[in-house]
Amino acid sequence: MSYQNILLETAEGIARLTLNRPQSLNSINKGLIDDIRSALRALRKDESVRALIVTGAGRGFCAGADLAGNDFGDGVQRSVGEGVSHSMEIGYNPLVRELSGFPKPVICAVNGIAAGGGVGLALCGDVVIAAKSASFVQVFGPRLGLVPDMGCTWFLPQLLGRARSRALALFGDRLPAEKAAEWGLIWAAVDDDKLMSEAQALAQRLAKGPALAFTEIKRVLDAAAFNSLDEQLELERNTQRRLGDTDDFREGVTAFLSKREPKFKGK
Repeated sequence: MSYQNILLETAEGIARLTLNRPQSLNSINKGLIDDIRSALRALRKDESVRALIVTGAGRGFCAGADLAGNDFGDGVQRSVGEGVSHSMEIGYNPLVRELSGFPKPVICAVNGIAAGGGVGLALCGDVVIAAKSASFVQVFGPRLGLVPDMGCTWFLPQLLGRARSRALALFGDRLPAEKAAEWGLIWAAVDDDKLMSEAQALAQRLAKGPALAFTEIKRVLDAAAFNSLDEQLELERNTQRRLGDTDDFREGVTAFLSKREPKFKGK
């Protein structure tokens, strides 16, 4: 399938999805959202794909919402605020849910600026790496008079805590990639010329891993924020019960005892 706003290529169990609106720093409009969601649906069904890399074309990862092009209209008369709410309901929020809930490991490789909703889009990844020249900036409040969205009010406090997440949202200062890694917002900051090779290497490691277990790891870690310790222990127990009966677990144990690398098949 061909897309107008993204590039999608797959090879050796790895899909690479590139936001492809470089003339606008890959700002998010309805066309981009529709293309990403369509690609995610196809990749969910493609059993040959074991890991996904998301990055941006050109000199930036994503500048957030395309404020110059509101193309979510459906002929219904709405106030400006109602229009924003409508676009979030049918576009931006479903995108965050589908990317963050994608069942296969997602690596976001941030090249250049991630601003506004672009920060939320990046943080949907399970593993986020960034070029050392990249930065993250919350423009919503100080520049636009809005609250952060695309999950930023959930991701940032979870990853950074109260003090840092509030200061970033209130001041809108740029957070350089190296400090983002130091603070725990992302996994690592790497040399610019090594960003994609590092993302590819990480994806290759994940593509060789136990697909069923990786899906469950994502699920149980997400659940932890809402569970008590007892509830989480029970979730772990139930999940291990299912995974303990898989071919992958049997292969893992056999490989461990034989002192060799396991060969997982996702079954």
